[in-house]
Amino acid sequence: MDYDVLVIGAGPAGYVAAIRCAQLGMKTACVDKWITPEGRSALGGTCLNVGCIPSKALLDSSHHFSDLQKHAKDHGISFENLNIDISTMQTRKAGVVMSLTKGIEMLFKKNKIKDLRGKARFVSANEVEITAHDGKQSVVSAKNIIIATGSVPIELPFLPFDHEYVVDSTGALSFDKVPPRLGIIGAGVIGLELGSVWSRLGSQVTVLEALPDFLATADRDIAKAAQKILVKQGLNIQLSTKVTAAKVENGAVTVTYQNSAGEQTAQFDKLVVAVGRKPNAQGLGEIGLQINAKGQIEVNDHCQTNIPNIYAIGDVVRGPMLAHKGSEEGIMVAERLAGQLTHVHFDTMPWVIYTTPEIAWVGQTEAELKEKNIPYKSGSFPFLAIGRARAQGMSDGMVKMLAHAETDRILGVHILGNNASELLAEAVFAMEMQASSEDLARTIHAHPTLSEAMHEAALAVDGRAIHM
Repeated sequence: MDYDVLVIGAGPAGYVAAIRCAQLGMKTACVDKWITPEGRSALGGTCLNVGCIPSKALLDSSHHFSDLQKHAKDHGISFENLNIDISTMQTRKAGVVMSLTKGIEMLFKKNKIKDLRGKARFVSANEVEITAHDGKQSVVSAKNIIIATGSVPIELPFLPFDHEYVVDSTGALSFDKVPPRLGIIGAGVIGLELGSVWSRLGSQVTVLEALPDFLATADRDIAKAAQKILVKQGLNIQLSTKVTAAKVENGAVTVTYQNSAGEQTAQFDKLVVAVGRKPNAQGLGEIGLQINAKGQIEVNDHCQTNIPNIYAIGDVVRGPMLAHKGSEEGIMVAERLAGQLTHVHFDTMPWVIYTTPEIAWVGQTEAELKEKNIPYKSGSFPFLAIGRARAQGMSDGMVKMLAHAETDRILGVHILGNNASELLAEAVFAMEMQASSEDLARTIHAHPTLSEAMHEAALAVDGRAIHM
């Protein structure tokens, strides 16, 4: 065998798996086929190249611009002719992306991982044919193989991407100017984050969502509050709205949709289709891997496929399509290959939407607890009553904590607020340690901090919040 482990895919699941395998003493290689629009191969997969990282760079740039526009005067700051250079903003984004993808190359070198570039295809359970970007082919063999090929955007059958007027998330990250009228199909994570970026920069954004509930997977109190805030910020969010047709003509996209008012049409300069992603499990070769009706590679609880020496992790398997989920699966597989009996706790998987304010949660919602007939207590606390939040001028939102009515064990924490993504880590850790709301209530939180809202929510579970 050429290697102990070959990883196919260098996104957050794949490159983390490769590094952990190498750390554990396994001779490791990783193959990736990513090509940038400039024709350069790059590691990092969707997340680093056209997903998590570039979207956060644009969210940060657009937030600075919007904050100066709307709130600088509150701080006694004045200026004239505020404007934003989209080209410079995009250049900054590209620089952030390149620094991180180059960083993975350095990590591969440090850990002595063989960095292979090209498209991988199984020849057998232990052999993979690699077609390099220049067309040259080679075959490598490995004792164990980890598939981490990620996911791709879903394309509507009646609305194919033309990558100019009708675009996927990648296209929406690369606009060279602000579209006056931006339509987005789908009010999920991608739609709301990208809608926020371009709305802050001056685009009139309309979000068309087929489902009747806004953020159906989130806690209802958090979702309703978030919807009101985002609408106030300028997003035109239309629920129970099904797009039935679209046509590109005269430099614009005319969309036909159905809602409670009947059939309607709207015209946009750009249309982003953000209805979700699907597993990228095609083109791997026919070696008998079991793939389910959703296009996911079938795996057991430890990410092992029906072929014992082949594993699959990340977006290409069951579970939420989250970068950190794939990374944790990659670490688990690597450690199990080394004889360690580790596993991933899906019950404590954090979720984040990087709007302003951020939306973050871990564990179960009230609706889920009611459906399962689990007795629970609830405690909520608003950021409006938190001194640090008021001083920052970012006091929208709340922390909501759910705990078992009998054992007091924390069952879910839901946050809408500034830096919710960072605050959530305390809740994830608490749930991982099977902590009670009393444990958090007895934990001293520094003052003044946003984390005091977590402390007060824990106190509120037993009706003893101090600052309410």
